[in-house]
Amino acid sequence: MSTSRIKVGIVGGTGYTGVELLRLLSQHPGVQLHAITSRKESGLPVADMYPNLRGHVSLCFQTPEDAALDQCDVVFFATPHGVAMQQAPALLQHDVRIIDLAADFRLQDTDAFEHWYKMPHSCPAVLRDAVYGLPELDRDRIRQARVVGNPGCYPTTVLLGLAPVLQAAQPLVDVGHIIADSKSGVSGAGRKAQVGSLYAEAGDNFSAYGVAGHRHHPEIAECLTRIAGTPVGLTFVPHLVPMIRGMFSTLYLRILPDALDTDFQALYENRYANEPFVDVMPAGSLPQTRSVRASNMLRIAVHRPAGSDTLVVLVVQDNLVKGAAGQAVQNMNLMFGLPETTGLQQVAILP
Repeated sequence: MSTSRIKVGIVGGTGYTGVELLRLLSQHPGVQLHAITSRKESGLPVADMYPNLRGHVSLCFQTPEDAALDQCDVVFFATPHGVAMQQAPALLQHDVRIIDLAADFRLQDTDAFEHWYKMPHSCPAVLRDAVYGLPELDRDRIRQARVVGNPGCYPTTVLLGLAPVLQAAQPLVDVGHIIADSKSGVSGAGRKAQVGSLYAEAGDNFSAYGVAGHRHHPEIAECLTRIAGTPVGLTFVPHLVPMIRGMFSTLYLRILPDALDTDFQALYENRYANEPFVDVMPAGSLPQTRSVRASNMLRIAVHRPAGSDTLVVLVVQDNLVKGAAGQAVQNMNLMFGLPETTGLQQVAILP
């Protein structure tokens, strides 16, 4: 691309993923922040709502009508499900690229989308051309995409945790019986007032939810089927843990009898050797969520307890960065021909 900076708009800049986008993009050397929208907060300086951005973001929130989003090179939608697909056709007519952090362009199966998100899909033609934005699995198509559906946070951990065994040249695991036991901090629920996210409710507590069905399940299953080339049987159980940021998925797979001699540690190391944001840890490691906090890094550890036929894969990420805003910026870099790591090399925060 040219040396001019990418003109960026953000629709829905007041939520947690919106402010993460602002934090990352305000430090991105190839970006010019053009507009941040919020109907409710129109006219309010962004730094008044998020004082960590003082001196970095000078824009005020605007209504979408006043934001001149059609003058952007790319627009990020950090909005509730259903917003991006309403605005996408008009933006595409002005050659604006779109990265949606909600679910509008993740699922190619519109029946599944309508079942889980309780709304019809308003632009199926745009959806057909949209690319699922997991760079480690579909980098070349993302580079050419006009519309990217940024993956959900849980799906990112599960898909990257399972890809090496499902992409292997020969069958290694029983794809009919995969268990994903996943945990997320409360920021995954978004920045909205609801009882379950109150500190007095979520603190000093640990609970499962969505056991009978969760909207990330069809997204994960659709992608796993595409990777494996065959339908996949997945049990997915999410949990809420009393922390703000962080996501931990423990994946359980049964190794096939003919694959018991496989060196799974080497398999994972080789698959992700050239991936800047996937760290396969040494054998026997136990990754911690704090090791990725505020970074775009995802860490994986591979275990085989007592040499059994069970493979256990541990995956951690920051749900707001690699699980949302950081991955969206990673996709933008690919779409505009920038080095993939640009603006995303922040070291995780400890303690």
